[in-house]
Amino acid sequence: MKVLLVEDEPKLASFVKKGFENEGYELEVAYDGRMGQSLLQQNRYDLVVLDVNLPYVNGFELCRQARQLNPHQPVLLLTALDSLDDKIAGFEAGTDDYLVKPFAFRELLLRARVLTRRHAAGSPARQLLRFSDLELNLDTKVVTRAGQRIELTTKEYSLLEYLLLNRGKVISRVDIAERVWELKFDTNTNVIDVYVSYLRKKLDKGYPVKLIHTVVGMGYVLREG
Repeated sequence: MKVLLVEDEPKLASFVKKGFENEGYELEVAYDGRMGQSLLQQNRYDLVVLDVNLPYVNGFELCRQARQLNPHQPVLLLTALDSLDDKIAGFEAGTDDYLVKPFAFRELLLRARVLTRRHAAGSPARQLLRFSDLELNLDTKVVTRAGQRIELTTKEYSLLEYLLLNRGKVISRVDIAERVWELKFDTNTNVIDVYVSYLRKKLDKGYPVKLIHTVVGMGYVLREG
């Protein structure tokens, strides 16, 4: 089980991290809202645990964003805000559970187990390829970036799938021709460059962070920046 904790108190974050890891969980910590945003966009988690009073982006907004990225994402708010209005705001933001500080770790662990077990039992298994805010669902063949659906042709989809499977690696035109087109590469054709251009326009145009990059003389790579 992979858990994201967004908590700006280092001692508390360390305490929770140690407790979860002792129970066999993998836990990542973000110490402010921006870092939490970045990790939510890059990774998939079995559970997200959020403080509310965070620097830059508060926990209520992060909860909404987590729901936009994955409507089935289990979220637990862990906060000192204990008024009824605060709890209502949390549930309206989309949280599944709300635990007030100070708390007993055993109770946090119990709630975490309930949420992850409920999610595993109630959600259909999905095969996802994800990089940054880009997501490809291998079951439904749906591609989204920042939550917005992107329509691709069959070849564009296959090309993107291959890039995602090899994200961070420089992929040559020969590799693409043989693995995506299943053809022997013809040095006299620019069909691969054309399709990469099509895909780049659909995935990168209008977004501040570009994902598909040309490595001159070598090929293409899927990376941020």
